[in-house]
Amino acid sequence: MSNKNEMPVVDIDDIPVNPSNNPWLSEVIASRRNLLKGGLGLALGGFLGGHLSGCAATNEKASPFVGLKNTSPKIGFTSVPLQHAQDFDRVLVADGYTARAFFSWGDEVVTGAVPWKADASNSWQEQQLQAGQNHDGMAYFPFSDAPNDHGLLVINHEYTNPTLHPNGPTETRDAQGVIRRPEHEVLKEQAAHGVSVIEIKRDQKNLWQRVKNSSFNRRLTANTPMGITGPAAGSEHLKTAQDPTGTRVLGTLNNCSMGKTPWGTYLICEENWNNYFVNRNTADWQQRVSHKRYGISNGLNSSKYYWETVDPRFDATPTDKQYFKGFVNEPNRFGWVVEFDPFNPDSLPQKRTALGRYARECATVVIGDEGEVAIYSGDDTRGEYIYKFVAQERFDKTNPKAKSDLLDEGILYVALFHADGRGEWLPLLWGERGLTARNGFMSQADVVINARAAADILGATPMDRPEWVAVDPHTRELYVTLTNNVERGIKVDQPVDTANPRKENHHGQILRWVEKNSNPAATEFNWEIFLLAGNSAQSSVPENQQGNIRGDMFSCPDGLWFDADGRLWIETDFDDAEDVYQPMGCNQLLCADPLTRAVKRFLVGPRGCEITGLTGTPDGKSLWLNIQHPGISYPASDGKTRPRSTTVLVTKNDGGVIGT
Repeated sequence: MSNKNEMPVVDIDDIPVNPSNNPWLSEVIASRRNLLKGGLGLALGGFLGGHLSGCAATNEKASPFVGLKNTSPKIGFTSVPLQHAQDFDRVLVADGYTARAFFSWGDEVVTGAVPWKADASNSWQEQQLQAGQNHDGMAYFPFSDAPNDHGLLVINHEYTNPTLHPNGPTETRDAQGVIRRPEHEVLKEQAAHGVSVIEIKRDQKNLWQRVKNSSFNRRLTANTPMGITGPAAGSEHLKTAQDPTGTRVLGTLNNCSMGKTPWGTYLICEENWNNYFVNRNTADWQQRVSHKRYGISNGLNSSKYYWETVDPRFDATPTDKQYFKGFVNEPNRFGWVVEFDPFNPDSLPQKRTALGRYARECATVVIGDEGEVAIYSGDDTRGEYIYKFVAQERFDKTNPKAKSDLLDEGILYVALFHADGRGEWLPLLWGERGLTARNGFMSQADVVINARAAADILGATPMDRPEWVAVDPHTRELYVTLTNNVERGIKVDQPVDTANPRKENHHGQILRWVEKNSNPAATEFNWEIFLLAGNSAQSSVPENQQGNIRGDMFSCPDGLWFDADGRLWIETDFDDAEDVYQPMGCNQLLCADPLTRAVKRFLVGPRGCEITGLTGTPDGKSLWLNIQHPGISYPASDGKTRPRSTTVLVTKNDGGVIGT
């Protein structure tokens, strides 16, 4: 408690955000309106004319992408067909390749783990030592003495399905209508979140195997202790009744995509963490930006799982009976990038707050010629933004581990896409461009905690669910998937524009951009639409559901990954039960040529799944991907066994490079 002589703490959430009174912001809004008026005509003109390029459609100058890449990577496989059967329950890969289940939910990870039980009766204590559910982002970390034969595989576990429990989750309503959950089920769900680290190695038959009882094997869960660093660490808005310092937190949630650093660490991304919390005080919720702007529930329960009835951390309703109003600040401790060293099983994961807080999809690291460090991320929500963080210090290639706190200082930017193919990175800096006390920002901590609200004030471009970002290793061109947005052109704050050119966008698109001088620290860039996903232009579906793909059609691009040769791998995530996606069959892994934009379908997953999490060995001869939430019985594929999210290993039968 503070004494009466200390300066009072100003709560950002007690200050109304009123950007309309800011003269600078009014100019930005007027400018954005003019851009969007022009952009709408440009977008429709380009769409109806069959050509969509943010650069070429609006001026006669040569595309900034021309000449960056003069040769195409070899893509030599034969496309696999779409799979429309409702009972399709396996992985189909191109001829000449083998795909085998490698690591599934419930497999043993930590020493002492017991085998998975097909009836889902493993206890929460057992689940803590086993692979979690819903494998997502993933990275391979090689051992230096045998990089293509020995390494660590790090896998995110995004969330849990009802299949985690023998008969699904138990939910009962009390007299007030609040849904209650049993403690052992909540603890099991928390244990099935997080990350798995497993050691893998080729055996004497040259086959990849998991190394059981390895000292490197590790599980992170929703209850693993973690540190908090950067500008928000120790902030009054991160302190709770459980952590009065604001520097320690339990667990990580909803870990979707990820990042891998050249200094040997793994970056976990916390995506839809808002679904885990509730604030039942309507008046408080209405004025608390860090709750309302991020979509925390204001009902009787949280949006998912209802953990708050067992674990008080997830009840963010303010109370005067506890210090720091109980756990009203607990949501502020999620939505970050979490960094840890997979080669050090005793290391404390750190939430790096300088990178901002939102529903983060990925953390793609790019290093410049002079060691500049940039990390790119999408905020995977309809109408949200694309961000970049540029570290203050530079990466030393001769001494990769020189600065363990490289991500604690730097500038967070948000993207503005102009209609003429130019782009700007707008800095989210306290005291500048309206990010002041007048608009509720008392410090840089407030800016990073409420990054969305800060980006609103700067006038960033609302995007169609920005997800994974990938960088071409040969050109530093950057690509981002915009998965879909059925609210585009429907909601007034999400008008059609050149970067998001389709009303009621069911199928999504991929954008690419190049930074000025190919410098990741630049504040200007040029962009274009790489492709529009969807049905063929000759199909009978409405025009807004037609794409311009040169090759095999697909919908809802999600995961993106470049291999060392420069092939762009695209993973899809659509609901294969919805009518609009029936022509697409099941979800897919495709390969694209960045030069010609030709697309070929490499793999199709089982009914009900999402394809996600791609990584491989340096020589390109081993590839891992994740089959998330399969709907029938994969990987057993017997029509009766409980389905399990699974990491799949793909190899070429002749031992060659994947994709050739």
